[in-house]
Amino acid sequence: MSYEGKNDVEKTIISRRSIKKFKTDPVNIEELIELLNVAKWAPNHKLTEPWRFQLYAGTGKEKFVESFLASQERDGNITDKAKNKAAYFREIPLHLVVIMPEDSRKKRWDEDYAAISALIQNFQLAAWERGIGMIWRTNDWTHDPVFKEAIGVKSDEKIVGTLMIGYPKHVPEPEKRTDIRELLTIIDE
Repeated sequence: MSYEGKNDVEKTIISRRSIKKFKTDPVNIEELIELLNVAKWAPNHKLTEPWRFQLYAGTGKEKFVESFLASQERDGNITDKAKNKAAYFREIPLHLVVIMPEDSRKKRWDEDYAAISALIQNFQLAAWERGIGMIWRTNDWTHDPVFKEAIGVKSDEKIVGTLMIGYPKHVPEPEKRTDIRELLTIIDE
């Protein structure tokens, strides 16, 4: 991919990748807090700041992993697939759960969800600039009441995503994206 003629922000947006394979090197928590303080400048209608976060690090990651496993238990059994995923989760340096309040007012819910999504993208881009990678997960188990309760997310809250964070072990090649001209309708009359 050519970055010719692109400014630094454009280059960062285009080069950012979702990372699935992480080095085991620790990530500085203070640096992540600093990055979240940058990310909070996302567009946020009426400045509701509809977000809260739970960061699982070190031995605290085990609570995240055990909560995941509890959500996967069926008839007292956990599948090998779930056990493998748990082992993978244990290897990832940090897990950030991003949470928003559920609001019955559709307009407010839409605005809050848009704001928190923009915050997550800001966070990913700011982290990428510092060599920190992540993947934004919205798996079925993040909606499971067992998982939510186990990590202390209330029934009137939504997990917008779990961000798995660390230094990239592998950066995937870019996948082809559709040219916007194919998706754009211009109305000029």
